[in-house]
Amino acid sequence: MAERDLILTFDLGTSGPKVSFFDRTLTLVDSAFREVELLFDGPDGVEQSPSDWIRAIRDALLEIRGRNPTLSARVRAINVTAQWSGTVAISASGRPLRNAILWMDARGAPDAARLTEGWPRVDGYGLFPMLEWIRITGGGPTRSGKDSISHILYLKRAHPEIYQDTRVFLEPKDYLNFYLTGLARASFESITVHWLTDNRSISDVRYSEKLLKKSGIDRKKLPDLVATNSILGPILPEVARELELPEGIPVIAGTPDLHSAAVGSGGVRDYEPHIYIGTSAWMICHVPAKKTDLFHNMASIPSAIPGRYFLVNEQQTAGASLQFLKNRILFPKESVSDALPSANVYARMDKLAASVSAGSDGLLYFPWLNGERSPFDVHHVRGGFLNLSLRHEQKHMIRAVMEGVALNMRWLKGYAEKFCGQEFKTLRFIGGGANSEVWAGILSDVLGVRIEQMEDPLSANSRGIAALAWVALGELSFSDLPGLIKSKRTHSPRPDHQMVYDAAYAHFVQFFERNQSWFQSLNPGGGK
Repeated sequence: MAERDLILTFDLGTSGPKVSFFDRTLTLVDSAFREVELLFDGPDGVEQSPSDWIRAIRDALLEIRGRNPTLSARVRAINVTAQWSGTVAISASGRPLRNAILWMDARGAPDAARLTEGWPRVDGYGLFPMLEWIRITGGGPTRSGKDSISHILYLKRAHPEIYQDTRVFLEPKDYLNFYLTGLARASFESITVHWLTDNRSISDVRYSEKLLKKSGIDRKKLPDLVATNSILGPILPEVARELELPEGIPVIAGTPDLHSAAVGSGGVRDYEPHIYIGTSAWMICHVPAKKTDLFHNMASIPSAIPGRYFLVNEQQTAGASLQFLKNRILFPKESVSDALPSANVYARMDKLAASVSAGSDGLLYFPWLNGERSPFDVHHVRGGFLNLSLRHEQKHMIRAVMEGVALNMRWLKGYAEKFCGQEFKTLRFIGGGANSEVWAGILSDVLGVRIEQMEDPLSANSRGIAALAWVALGELSFSDLPGLIKSKRTHSPRPDHQMVYDAAYAHFVQFFERNQSWFQSLNPGGGK
């Protein structure tokens, strides 16, 4: 019998799942990725097919097996991380009743407005009703309607037959665990953005009867809860045979992508922040206590480390902005399959961006292609280029997108530092964007901090979930992780670039502040 010395991880991002094998040193042994199509329903609906997720995972495993046929027999356990704040409606027979609703979907905005209305109104929220949500959960429904609670209420309002026929609503991570084990469960941290749990005792999270009644969501349609980073159960025999994995191997409870990234960045101690640029972006660190900044859409909530909190926030379209520029404007293709991300194309874009001076010759880019969540939860705002002239070329547009994402991150950084009560001087950089030396340098200049590009940044989520699995199995401790997760290069701010970006940042914030009514009139549906 082969030694069971590997963790198998599924990292279901918005663009699709990455399947990976890691050893005890958190070294990546092999991996494969498959793209999954986004499905749009009107201006606010964003979905994916859960069957596409499973098919993509099978295909990725098949690719790896073709290269390394012995890896599957060495699997000790499986752990899953996935895009957060999504909703899969499961029938009594255990099948999805419809496409999964994703974290970008805003069709529940009217339902979120109903939950958050009241007096006095502060930044669109009813202050007194929100204080109850905050007291119990640490946060509350965002008015954009992009939280899981709003997805469920949207289905109850617009598709009552789906709501009625649903046995249980699951997060994407919890749906994959259901596929693997047959157990419909959520972990203490994955359930958070349902905003229906009492999180005041971080080791004993449970549903709040008061908030369930306030929301109108049936408790029986929600999964039972299991402890953070616990062992969920064994893989189903038929799934083990289907995936050609050892029967009976344990499946860990898993965690959402923000949580696994925080561990995979190596920043497992308090106030060790990282930034992530993938489809979306965030600036996150572990913190010692529960706290909420409702008006800038950030809070400390249960983390993937049992008994610990972490600061959570999210910016909507970061790497997605660069992908949009590539696929829709600079290098359009006729089909989705032709538009798959290409390392060669991104390397070419990096080279072009590097050839342009800081500030992109006055071209500004605003990355709000799907509204924004942090530091302001405003769905009707939209992105674009400003100050475009006849002298600008594609190279300017590419660099301006990178700079715009960095300026947006600087906007968030001030509020995140205020939340934590301390200045961030070094930021670990992970996600697909962290493969770009140019982008890392821009971030350092714009944010005025050291940027540590982590090794193999695309695998940070997968590495984090592998680390959590080894800890759950008792093979590693959290104190071991910083020594196993390395950086490859450190970037320091360049003073001459900082002066340019200071001026650009002032224009960036002023544009947002001065044009809210304009965006509201252009996108009235986005402000529901």
